[in-house]
Amino acid sequence: MQPSLTHLALQVKDLDACVAFYLEFCGLHVVHSRESSRTDERVVWLAEGGRETELVLVLIPGGSNHRAQAPDDYSHLGFALESVEAVSRIAEKGAQVGCLVWPVTEEPYPVGTYCGLSDPDGNTVEFSYGQPLGPGSAQ
Repeated sequence: MQPSLTHLALQVKDLDACVAFYLEFCGLHVVHSRESSRTDERVVWLAEGGRETELVLVLIPGGSNHRAQAPDDYSHLGFALESVEAVSRIAEKGAQVGCLVWPVTEEPYPVGTYCGLSDPDGNTVEFSYGQPLGPGSAQ
């Protein structure tokens, strides 16, 4: 059997703040929440509507805040949006709450138009349009 990517797990310092970020900015919803058998703390699974059995983001409490990424560190989680305007809107919203780390930028295929926000734990989250994945994919 070929392996299949099913989830990404992040250990975060402030679980509630991170859950709120991914609900608000990424449109994810909680598909599972349980007490961890190891720590007796809540573990939360988040997913896009309709993709709950394909790929989930698991948030686990107990992490230590990440240091700010260096300007040349492009480690991130990536979310596709439906238009360049949607990228601009999310960048504006991120700037208003102080979490914009990459302004709206346009690059040649396959990168497209993107911006980046920092989640409450310091993970960078990219929002893009025009990549060969997801909504707005270059056909």
